[in-house]
Amino acid sequence: MTQQQWSAVDAYLDEALVGEDAALTAALETSAKAGLPAIAVSPTQGKLLHLLAASIGARRILEVGSLGGYSAIWMGRALPADGRLVSLEISPAHAAVARANLHEAGLEKVAEVRTGRAADSLAELVDDRAEPFDLVFIDADKPSNPEYLEWARKLTRPGSLIIVDNVVRGGALADADSTDPAVVAVRRMHAMVAADPGLEATAVQTVGSKGYDGFTLIRVTATA
Repeated sequence: MTQQQWSAVDAYLDEALVGEDAALTAALETSAKAGLPAIAVSPTQGKLLHLLAASIGARRILEVGSLGGYSAIWMGRALPADGRLVSLEISPAHAAVARANLHEAGLEKVAEVRTGRAADSLAELVDDRAEPFDLVFIDADKPSNPEYLEWARKLTRPGSLIIVDNVVRGGALADADSTDPAVVAVRRMHAMVAADPGLEATAVQTVGSKGYDGFTLIRVTATA
């Protein structure tokens, strides 16, 4: 199997199951013109986030790592009219692009992008006693994943889902001796999940247009 084959299959699945979408295509184009890295989730991955949010009837969604708002559009479309999506982004430039893309997608009334260090924004949400989130998508700087999980734990309720992207790291996750900060952090995060009786989880390896990676799916079963 080659990257070319993975990408070709993704292209087929995009066409067969996702289809063309003007707002999502425009969001990617706007992000590219603004110089944002091409690291947004793929269309099929975005559709998965959408389906997961819709399946649990999510009314409140938290995203750690906005980039250009592509994944936020996917998730935001699963919300009811009175739902809420809060997306956290450290880069003011990226946040501005995400806000513009969410506006163009017609989601400005349900979605907001907060700028600053995610850890600080998460602490503010806890301090403000924010209503629990039904779905949390973590897709930001990987070395901070253990910290993000700790905050997500405080901001969710039994039945909530926490999804952590890019956990397989091209297979590097299997190396227990790795000194890569991202790999070390992901392995630590998994150890935290396994040791927490209020969480149950699995992880899925993926291949496709984004290469070889995977995500961890965590269900909250009890309050922290």
